Order: sequence, then structure tokens, then C-alpha cells
Amino acid sequence: MKKSNNHFIWVVVPAFNEEETLGEVIDALCEQKLTVVIVDDGSSDHTYEVAKSKPAHVLKHILNLGQGAALETGIKYALQQGAEFVCTFDADGQHGVNDILSMHQAMQEQDTDVVIGSRFLGQAVNIPTSRVWLLKAGILFHRIVYGMKLTDIHNGLRLMRRSAAKKIEISSPGMAHASEILASIKKHKLNFIEVPVTIHYTEYSLKKGQSTLSFINILKDLFVGGLYK
Repeated sequence: MKKSNNHFIWVVVPAFNEEETLGEVIDALCEQKLTVVIVDDGSSDHTYEVAKSKPAHVLKHILNLGQGAALETGIKYALQQGAEFVCTFDADGQHGVNDILSMHQAMQEQDTDVVIGSRFLGQAVNIPTSRVWLLKAGILFHRIVYGMKLTDIHNGLRLMRRSAAKKIEISSPGMAHASEILASIKKHKLNFIEVPVTIHYTEYSLKKGQSTLSFINILKDLFVGGLYK
């Protein structure tokens, strides 16, 4: 992959059956000369083949292990390759590549360890009302259990310095990893800021996203676990 001014930002994209959108996502990232790591998490469609046809580093789980496990694999790989900055990014087309550059600029200007994207400081285009309430419940959970005053906790768009990424602990293979990442930030006293980003909800991304029941179960499990920390 040709290097340029942005090559030191490694973008980790977990992908499970994302052949429909993954090609466009990789193209958009590569246009900004970002270094892309795709982790195919045991897909049964042509996700792996789409990724291999693009100028990206492609890793593959033989079995579907969950988004948390895919992120852990991708982050560890990026660090092993010498990444200075690691960004997590969704494969379903919800995130905007320009937001990565804005987050990096904010990180440099404010000299912080982690930058977290917030759709509630920015925009959440076509977000269902039910999803808003579920996300707000998650925010309340973190304020009660971890004392973290955040406006958005389950946004997959995050940027970390190398030193911070090395301290992030992900033990949950599934969707609860988002809260684990935030808990690690607090545990290791990493400096963080939130910046506005735009999330575009589409029929496809809503279909791919977690169900209301699974989201509620995530909050329940994390709340019980948090009480015993």
C-alpha cells in the first residue's frame, strides 16, 4: 500500500457478511490514504473476496467470534505493524471517512489519548426513536456504574494513540466490547475527548445492527458486572 500523510492512521474494520457495502467503505478510506485493516469475522458471503480485491490488510476468523473479537484481532495486528494511531470503523457504511481526519486534528490540537465520536454532538441521520432511547439508557448506565460523563457510548468510531490502544482490554467477543473499551479508558486514566460525527442510518445498516432485545441484554449484563468491579 502506498504511504502518504495519513498512512500512520490504521483503520480497523470488523466485517461479518458485509459484501454489499465493504467495497465502498474500503475505497473511501483508501482515497484518504489511510491504512486499512479488514477483519473478516467468519463471513459466509463474499466479504473476504471483496476485501482481498482492495488495497487493504485482510485478516480472517474461520468462525464468527463476534465484533469484539474482530476488533481485538485488528487492533493487535495494527500495533504489531507499528501503527501510530488506531481507528475503529464500521463496515456497514454508517461512518464518514472525513470524521476520522477531524478526530485526528482534534487529538493533535488537544493532545489527548483517545477521541470518541459522538452522534449526539453531531448528527444521527434517520435514527429511529427507539434507538435513541436505547442509546440514552446506555449513557445513563455508564454514568451510574463508571461515572463517565459521555454523550455517546456505543459509537464504533474511535481514534486512539498507539500508547492508548496497547492498554485497551477487550474480553467480550460480542457487542458489549464498546462498554469494555470505555471502562479500559477510565481504568488506565487515559485522557479522552468527544467530537461531533455524523452517523447515517440506512435500511441496510439498521437491519445489520443489533436488535432491541440484544441491546437490552448487553446493558443488563454490563450493569450486573459493573456492580461487582
